[in-house]
Amino acid sequence: MTASAGPQRVLIVTGMSGAGRSTAANALEDLGWYVVDNLPPQMLPPLVELSREPDTAMGQLAAVIDVRGGALFTRATEVIVDLAKDPSIQVLFLDTTDDTLVRRFEQVRRPHPLQEDGTLLDGIGRERALMHAIREQSNLVIDTSEMNIHQLTTAVKAAYGEEGDAKTKLTVMSFGFKYGLPSDVDMVADMRFLPNPYWEEGLRHSTGQDDPVVAYVTSQPEAQQFLERYLAVLDTVLPGYAKENKTYATLAIGCTGGKHRSVAMAEEIRQRLGSRHDIQVSVKHRDLGRE
Repeated sequence: MTASAGPQRVLIVTGMSGAGRSTAANALEDLGWYVVDNLPPQMLPPLVELSREPDTAMGQLAAVIDVRGGALFTRATEVIVDLAKDPSIQVLFLDTTDDTLVRRFEQVRRPHPLQEDGTLLDGIGRERALMHAIREQSNLVIDTSEMNIHQLTTAVKAAYGEEGDAKTKLTVMSFGFKYGLPSDVDMVADMRFLPNPYWEEGLRHSTGQDDPVVAYVTSQPEAQQFLERYLAVLDTVLPGYAKENKTYATLAIGCTGGKHRSVAMAEEIRQRLGSRHDIQVSVKHRDLGRE
């Protein structure tokens, strides 16, 4: 393998069934990792080679390996231990207690993949035996026995995220109420309490992206009061979202037609939040350009 050409890191995610591999994979995807799930262990070496081809832009690669591969899993220990000799390849092992695993499988009413004709504990015991050597070679073991999905997500992001990865990605969307409320938003703010530039002859045919309309809307005392107080609300809401691992949020700013007030205020909010290190802000104007 050519270490100089590959992704920054290759991570093998494995562990006990029911310990949280899917949650870990989702967290890594949120961090921008290229995640391959339920990969037969024998396919790992060629996948790592492919990821390191100069023309293959996978970024950071995570491969989820588990016993669902059945007979294909038999060489997993040999393959994973061999790959882990490369310092750029790490192994994350997710573990939990037998009692916790039994409870989790009973909650979802599904058999353990190695249960066969036996009990849940029989399947768990077989899996532990298969996984023991891999666990011993892992770079990081996370015990999820006392974790919920949010806590596990936080732990994975803390271990494998780069500085700045945990930013909340906020989309500020302007819209017009007369065209209906957006359905895919988290927060809605109504700008129809502000004077409407539409009734100003010189502003009617301009939009909230034009300086005269921006000046008209944002110079209103009510607009300044709203911005000050609503941004203070976001100072509470957005960090709360981050703690709950909600990394994407949409704030909808509405006015009558989605052309003047909502556009100007959405742009103003984007500008004021743009210097924040913990938030990545983009703006979208849903109804701008409609007649």
